[in-house]
Amino acid sequence: MTDSNRPLRVAVVGAGPAGIYASDILSKADLSATGFDGVGIDLFERLPAPFGLVRYGVAPDHPRIKQIVVALQKVLSRGDVRLLTNVDFGTDVTLEDLQRHYDAVVFSTGSIRDAALAIPGVDAPESYGAADFVSWYDAHPDYPREWPLEAETVAVLGAGNVALDVARILAKHADDLLPTDIPANVYEGLKASKVKDVHVFARRGPAQAKFSPLELRELGHVPDVDVLVDPEDFEFDEGSERAIATSNQTKQVVKTLTDWTLKEGESTASRRIHLHFLHAPVEIVTTDGHVSGLRTERTRLVGDGTVEGTGDVHDWDVQAVYRAVGYFGSPLPGIPFDELAGVISNHEGRVLAPEGEHLPGVYCTGWIKRGPVGLIGHTKSDASETVKHLVSDAAGLARAEQPDPQAILDFLRDKGVDVLTWTDWEAIDAFERSLGEPHGRERVKVVSREDMIKAARGLA
Repeated sequence: MTDSNRPLRVAVVGAGPAGIYASDILSKADLSATGFDGVGIDLFERLPAPFGLVRYGVAPDHPRIKQIVVALQKVLSRGDVRLLTNVDFGTDVTLEDLQRHYDAVVFSTGSIRDAALAIPGVDAPESYGAADFVSWYDAHPDYPREWPLEAETVAVLGAGNVALDVARILAKHADDLLPTDIPANVYEGLKASKVKDVHVFARRGPAQAKFSPLELRELGHVPDVDVLVDPEDFEFDEGSERAIATSNQTKQVVKTLTDWTLKEGESTASRRIHLHFLHAPVEIVTTDGHVSGLRTERTRLVGDGTVEGTGDVHDWDVQAVYRAVGYFGSPLPGIPFDELAGVISNHEGRVLAPEGEHLPGVYCTGWIKRGPVGLIGHTKSDASETVKHLVSDAAGLARAEQPDPQAILDFLRDKGVDVLTWTDWEAIDAFERSLGEPHGRERVKVVSREDMIKAARGLA
């Protein structure tokens, strides 16, 4: 194979939806004007398993959303995108290593950290990031196997679907999660939980909540869990009315919440979820260094859907606080990073050097490109934009020194990296399904990295 007629070699780092969609779109791109004969794509993943937040960020009792995996698997099973998992960018392989073996590199590493919340008491041991809790109950291999669930009354800060997921999982009886893919350690932890009341706090009003209508309605169908909404928390301004009139999603969310305010009679369930609006957290109260309460300030809408403080302070008796105020990207070694926005520095997916010029042959897509906003449709259009720029730049890219597909495998194995492939993932997948089958479950997740590698090798 001569350098003039070989495929364009591209490394995609991060095998979640963003990386898989980018690989799929790039595999179908027209490269006839680039000087390359087709494209060869390697999709790298730090964990032994692909699929990113679909596997490790979607609540276990939402199998409908997890069905996205079916479409992602179809892309990876075709054979024109090579999956290489259990490879950590920064330790196992660097940007320089990739540039030696590939003509272009696309980063799709997502956003997995919790966004910061700058209020007093936030560093108390019972103040938890929602992203960390989600990673625990979704059996992420890099997180502890146990989670402290000693609190009877818990606060969840946030008005999005992650806040709903955290509240629902905390309030739900563990036995109701047995049909899902949760492993034994998560079931046992939730089974021992002492929680009775979960209070969810939103800084703005009902019309500004970012809940999806379906997720919100599902909250009202959790067995032995009542959802309570205080009518005093309902306030609408002109901006709210416009949002209700112009967005069917907002209209459905407000209707569901309104219906809950009209419920009569006392709660009869053993556990309760309380939804509070127009309450901004101002302090996590601590006693002897441990969480003993939450202090919020009552807010009011000012006309355009935003709020201002009223000075009216409320204290809530809680023993733990979960912060679901958003995800935030993590910097990658050697890659320019915008610390304020939590994304790789870029323009439309072209990574920018500190001086502002495009870093040749380096791109990004997904949440690490635009921040943790948008759904799957946004991820696809995002990938299309990045791939379009990559293809238009391809003719002028510096050619990789070692483009042979075997060269990167030899390099990694010489370093002692235990690289897993699509075939290995299929073995892990089959093993997880075999664990679930005797119990009528689709699968039971394997938690540890070591056990996943054993399953891949047929040693589990």
